[in-house]
Amino acid sequence: MEIAFWLLIALVFYTYLGYGLLLFILVRLKRLFGARPFAFDLDYEPEVTLVIPSYNERDIIAQKARNSLELDYPRDKLRIIFITDGSTDGTPDALREIEGIEVLHENRRAGKSAAENRAMTFVKSPIVVFCDANTMLNRESIRELVKHYSNPRVGGVSGEKRVMSKEADSASAAGEGMYWKYESTLKKWDYELYTIVGAAGELVSFRSALMTDLEEDTILDDFMQSLRICSKGYRFAYEPKAYAMETASQDVKEELKRKVRIAAGGWQSMSRLTALLNPFRHFTLSFQYISHRVLRWSVSAFALPIIFILNVVLALQENILYQSLLVLQILFYSMGMLGWSLENRKIRVKVLFIPYYFIIMNYAVFAGFFRWLSKGQKSTWERAKRAEV
Repeated sequence: MEIAFWLLIALVFYTYLGYGLLLFILVRLKRLFGARPFAFDLDYEPEVTLVIPSYNERDIIAQKARNSLELDYPRDKLRIIFITDGSTDGTPDALREIEGIEVLHENRRAGKSAAENRAMTFVKSPIVVFCDANTMLNRESIRELVKHYSNPRVGGVSGEKRVMSKEADSASAAGEGMYWKYESTLKKWDYELYTIVGAAGELVSFRSALMTDLEEDTILDDFMQSLRICSKGYRFAYEPKAYAMETASQDVKEELKRKVRIAAGGWQSMSRLTALLNPFRHFTLSFQYISHRVLRWSVSAFALPIIFILNVVLALQENILYQSLLVLQILFYSMGMLGWSLENRKIRVKVLFIPYYFIIMNYAVFAGFFRWLSKGQKSTWERAKRAEV
């Protein structure tokens, strides 16, 4: 029991902090002994198609269209396509009134993957960029993404997701913001080591020739597409100077809805990417994929309740070490539950945000697992309500 207890603690520590520390060391060693960074050709300006899947986004679509038209890239080399399949709120009609963009629409709503598959039949450029309709891009984003494609080893480039917040953050906004800052740091190091393992769907680009049609029931389209490109031997770059800004979920209930969907998509993706679990085929890629994604999306979340149960049994043996650890566990989870209780009363205590968000994330793994197992998570979904800033 003691061996199992400490092994599981080591596993959880590695998943959330240890992998980041190991990455930090490996990247420093690579800088010390590795080759020089690739020199970008800053004059490289291939044709680019920006595709924006939009479902019932009438309230923000005009702002998104303006944001897209103001991007700093030659207008004769940037084609902007909004695909509005299934929208019923007048989104396609509003877009057709705006000059400089194209609208693809059909009444069938089959989900984001199906819409993107259909959009790709209209893409003729060597580079395609996807972004969400509810995110705003910085003016330089296309240029910052495209510069990486002067490196023939790069098959795709992910931008950075930034969460906009206000001073009086909710637990959801603060937790999500801290999570994405940590994720961004890991992605920078992942790419410096070899490749990132999973792109941010808010802003992601691909070499068009490397893309393949995804199954229409795919939940995490950006993740699946990026990993399949990596499995072909290409690297997936990360560019924090190209970023998509969006507000945090309105509250933890809305954030949980989003997290459960991502978790269900994670289980679906892992079931379809089993070849990447074999380190003899893609050693570095498999190491990064398992460390950064598989452990967080599966094993570690299930380890947490086992650790707690083992800790209770070991503490009953009147060992002061295990009794102290049990007290710390109870304190941590109590802080998370207190954060939930106070959030429901609109009382926000920042010290409680991290345990609250940690519990929410890991609960989502369980809920997502059972939703995936029962095939209850559809590729179409109702978007989470976003907070105002």
